[in-house]
Amino acid sequence: MMNQNFTIDPNQIPKFTGHEEAREWFKGQFGDRFLLRMTDMKDGRRVNFYHLVKDPEVYKPYMESFASVVQHEITNMDVFKSYTTIEIDENGNVEIKD
Repeated sequence: MMNQNFTIDPNQIPKFTGHEEAREWFKGQFGDRFLLRMTDMKDGRRVNFYHLVKDPEVYKPYMESFASVVQHEITNMDVFKSYTTIEIDENGNVEIKD
């Protein structure tokens, strides 16, 4: 069932055996609000960086601005409050960067 308030209690996150298992759990909780943003290496492990979108009306124009040649100024912190970054490594370890 999808979590409608888009908050995460770290104590409620299960232990995962791999990235795919963790990704499926978060997708099940948050549906299309859970988006892969990039993949990188960290401490010798592959890490996937996701955004959990809390406020699509603020988040979407912010993300679209990166594809635009027009510079956009950030005038308040709302864009950074519109999502939470979730890191999931290849072993299923999860870090939440709120």
